[in-house]
Amino acid sequence: MSAHYESLQLATLYPDAFNVAAPDSPVGRHVTPRKPGVFIRKAKVDAVANVEASTAPEKPARELVAGQFGLVPPWVKSASDAKLRSTKLVNARSETVTTSNNFREAWLGARRCIVPMMAFFEDDWRSGKAVPTRIARVDGKPMGVAGLWESWTGTEGDVIVSYTLLTVNANSHALMSRYQQNGNEKRMPAILNEGAYDAWLNAHPEKAREFMRAYPANWLLANPVEK
Repeated sequence: MSAHYESLQLATLYPDAFNVAAPDSPVGRHVTPRKPGVFIRKAKVDAVANVEASTAPEKPARELVAGQFGLVPPWVKSASDAKLRSTKLVNARSETVTTSNNFREAWLGARRCIVPMMAFFEDDWRSGKAVPTRIARVDGKPMGVAGLWESWTGTEGDVIVSYTLLTVNANSHALMSRYQQNGNEKRMPAILNEGAYDAWLNAHPEKAREFMRAYPANWLLANPVEK
């Protein structure tokens, strides 16, 4: 399970890599379950209309949104229940999003997003002990991982905006098959190609599955890190 990733720390990387403005408040370097992070989604219609009415040469196709890492499904009844469930909902299996009560509404409602990150972390168990490993792009550029987002409103008006990472099978992946505990299915985040960002955000739910592919192993670099 990909429950720990490294956020973008340079503000210039957001517009350069994802064509969105940097967050107003810095994001912590290490993002773990229930910690604040950011995600990119399709810009709302009113935001696009405002830009079209202005003199801006281009309308924004995407917007950066702050949220909690760990999805809170809309059917959750209370904030305490949301707190418990969200820690276990940081990943969504791409194969079962249409049948999962936790993620089905977000998928069918086209609440797709891109989670910007510099790297994600997995444990290497080949030595018999967990060795934390940082996995990043070979070229050092940011990664855009496919995700889903939700906005939950409690009975007392509490609002929690949250997101999860979509994952794909990695049992036969040349790199990712080395990580996570033996005996379990190997998974990896669904890393998007840079040229597919807008297509992913705008695709029909039936076509969105086409983006759920394992990222090439030779485009990734893994390095053990100290805890």
